[in-house]
Amino acid sequence: MTEEPDPKRYRPNVGLALFHKNGLVFLAKRIGSEGPYQWQMPQGGVDRGEKPAEAALRELEEEIGVREEHVDLLEETADWLHYEFPIDVRTKMKARGRYLGQRQKWYAFRFKGRDSDIRLDTHTPEFVDWRWAPLHSAPALVIPFKRPVYEEVVQRFSKYSVGAAQ
Repeated sequence: MTEEPDPKRYRPNVGLALFHKNGLVFLAKRIGSEGPYQWQMPQGGVDRGEKPAEAALRELEEEIGVREEHVDLLEETADWLHYEFPIDVRTKMKARGRYLGQRQKWYAFRFKGRDSDIRLDTHTPEFVDWRWAPLHSAPALVIPFKRPVYEEVVQRFSKYSVGAAQ
């Protein structure tokens, strides 16, 4: 059995898999990113005193303009998934230097809104573009240090994706 990482060393975070009714998942292209690994699913920090489920709904609205009435919760991971920041990323994030990486609760939501309900400009924009894509394509598009978490998300949430019974 592997030992659970020290939670104090990993910033609490939520990851958001937003599934279209057709089974594709929402992916967004980060602002200011370069190279081949620019796409990811929305994610964000859990504020002090905030429950992860509350953070998930807040982050959906802040990052992509999707409000609670636009989604149905499908699943929440029971455990936390972890990834570590590479040294160069940790160096750039001096303010968060005490963290080795992030621990994430992942949420699968079914999107019941319209594409026009998705807004990348509701708060400080983090993304420049977005698209619906097969869930299994996400690990190859995300920055490599997040890839193992995305592979785990694909395993856990594939039942909601293209080809799964709806």
